[in-house]
Amino acid sequence: MDKIENKIKELLEYIGEDVNREGLKDTPVRVAKMYKEIFRGYDITTKPKIAIFDNSKDGIKYDQVIYDSGYFFSHCEHHTVPFFGEYHFAYIPNKKIVGLSKVARIVDWHSAKLQIQERLVKDIVDDFEKVLNPNAIGLVMKGRHLCKEMRGVKKFNGAMITSDMRGAFRNKPEARAEFFRLMKI
Repeated sequence: MDKIENKIKELLEYIGEDVNREGLKDTPVRVAKMYKEIFRGYDITTKPKIAIFDNSKDGIKYDQVIYDSGYFFSHCEHHTVPFFGEYHFAYIPNKKIVGLSKVARIVDWHSAKLQIQERLVKDIVDDFEKVLNPNAIGLVMKGRHLCKEMRGVKKFNGAMITSDMRGAFRNKPEARAEFFRLMKI
């Protein structure tokens, strides 16, 4: 850990800070610990297992849209500043259904890396498609990128929307429309 702490001290000195002033004395240690936490997605041992269940095991065969939404936080791989926003995930099951908390856990795990939003969407959908083999699967992410808001063009509160639609969400307009109605778009 000493090596990374020294690099953080060098970075603080580079931006003009006095690393010996009272408020910064423990900052290198805190930043090193924070990096481990917010970039935990690089540690494959922390990847959540996607719990799946047989569709109809409990006597109900579900063949309609299953929808989940929530928030995500990530970091831009080009400038290492945060981007964050909301996600909208849906699928139409085939033979398997997923434990609902697993959607948020997989979104969080993939978000805990330096990313571009386009790859983030694709990686999440890939993971779920592999284990579910659903009739349809889709993910829409709407993100605010601080690399656009606090530097560069400095355009505040804009949004980047990316999506990955597969199966019936891609091929059947009525299925896609139902997903979007659930998103309240």
